Amino acid sequence: MVPQPLENAQRPLWRKTPLIESAELSKQAGCRIFLKLENLQPSGSFKSRGIGNFCATALHNASAPDNVHFYSSSGGNAGLACVHAANSLGRPSTVVVPLSTNKAMMAKIKAAGATDVVQFGTSWSEADTYLREIIIKQARDQGEEPIYVHPFDHPDLWAGHSTLVKEIAQTMNDLGETAPDAVACSVGGGGLLMGVIDGVAQQGQSWQTTKVIAIETKGADSMSQSLHQKQLVTLPGITSIASSLGAVRVARRPFEQAMQWHASERLSYAVITDDEAKAGCIGLADAEQILVEPACGVTVALSYNCLLSQVLGRQVHKEDKVVIVVCGGSNISTEMIEQWRRQ
Repeated sequence: MVPQPLENAQRPLWRKTPLIESAELSKQAGCRIFLKLENLQPSGSFKSRGIGNFCATALHNASAPDNVHFYSSSGGNAGLACVHAANSLGRPSTVVVPLSTNKAMMAKIKAAGATDVVQFGTSWSEADTYLREIIIKQARDQGEEPIYVHPFDHPDLWAGHSTLVKEIAQTMNDLGETAPDAVACSVGGGGLLMGVIDGVAQQGQSWQTTKVIAIETKGADSMSQSLHQKQLVTLPGITSIASSLGAVRVARRPFEQAMQWHASERLSYAVITDDEAKAGCIGLADAEQILVEPACGVTVALSYNCLLSQVLGRQVHKEDKVVIVVCGGSNISTEMIEQWRRQ
């Protein structure tokens, strides 16, 4: 559920973001490209919606709200979103990250106001196990009400993410536009995809022909492999530069929903290369002066090299409307963009 009003929030957990039409990306794609700018969320990514909603709901339902402490094991955008949500709700937060987490992300999580940042283990799995089996147990023994914040697998997360589709519908209606032909998003663990699917479904009859496009990079393509094999697939590891898409196994419910939508021809999916994802980042920086990480650039890349036609399985027309969810992400810098340009 999306709690309304969010009476526990001291400041907004997430904000309504702009939906803009990009002239340059539309020219490249051969159709009308709209950008939903989730990079403008408080945490820098769409995760402010889902994790903000999850945290607010959990706090509302807590037996001892004054003892609530939020815990996350993400060294990336989900960890940042957890800290921002906890701060907005006036509660402490602890983030446990693997030893491989880069210094820039560590600094961002600390600067965001985390109560504590702990490094442990060589992988997310080890950090997550340490958090759930050791740290949360100790917190409970000390009288806290610890709340574990999963990065992508919970109905309250998906409900929060679905609000971005409601905003798209409202904005397009205000502009006098009909429903988009497609909404495109990147896929990591499946939380955003689940929210987009639910959000499109909630629009009912007026959006019944709107397709959902799911995009991943090679080496972080657990959803695409699962859809292809019609069963959940666990990758041996993540080899893509798009580390924020690095879930070796997607959540079950998003996979099942994606299977149903693909079977009914309302979902298309594709896997592109790291170089194409980097090109998407560069293209967005040049076209709109917006910096995003490769996990987001992967979706922007649909605008180039006829990728959109390939994914949709048909030639796009200039009147087609495609909304790209600019999911955001903090693992990016101008130095990285310039390095990719030189490659």
